[in-house]
Amino acid sequence: MNKKQKIVLIIGAFLIISALVVWVAQGGHIFTKTQILIERQDELFGTTYKEWEDKLVVGLDYAGGISAIVALLTGILIFTFRNKKSKE
Repeated sequence: MNKKQKIVLIIGAFLIISALVVWVAQGGHIFTKTQILIERQDELFGTTYKEWEDKLVVGLDYAGGISAIVALLTGILIFTFRNKKSKE
């Protein structure tokens, strides 16, 4: 494995690990959520109510897709950067 291949492999592994760390840090959900349900308390009457808030929570569908694309591109780049032995 030459120097270019090692660099591509390190960058690819870093991107895959960072995508999976973001996924685990946001709860490890299977599907991506664009809204979450939040329980709030009314200050005047003291009652609680539920409200939807716009927030992106990355799921395994996005994190896995990003990881698969990075793995595919890393494999292609490692294959193209290989040393070609000349025939003598």
